[in-house]
Amino acid sequence: MAGELPDYYFRIRDNGAFVFRINPDARNLRVEMEQIAVVNLKKGDVKPQGDRTLSDGDLKAINNWMTERTALLARRDIDDIHRTVDHLNLTTHWAQSKASNGDLENVTDRLLLAMHDLRSVLVRKKADRQTRSKD
Repeated sequence: MAGELPDYYFRIRDNGAFVFRINPDARNLRVEMEQIAVVNLKKGDVKPQGDRTLSDGDLKAINNWMTERTALLARRDIDDIHRTVDHLNLTTHWAQSKASNGDLENVTDRLLLAMHDLRSVLVRKKADRQTRSKD
């Protein structure tokens, strides 16, 4: 099992991760995890744990994780948007073919406001892009 473990473990949290160095102890069949740093993705910060000095290998592994994690989160954001488009289409079908008057009464105002807000932002952003592309 020890040969299969990575050198580092990243415990995900809201804005980043806690970074642990993995130390497999084959003699006792134990795995020790020593916290070495805290990562804040939004700020791009890496803070060593306590008075620790991170090695070049530590920093390289952390920076690689930060790059990969940022890319993964960006892909998830876009995937969520594509799913939202699907949900809007499914909601349209539901409203047209399945929803009762009571169901529609329950959601119509909130949906209309959310869609109006979204439309306003999208139209403004599109106009901004078109204006910038002409410059």
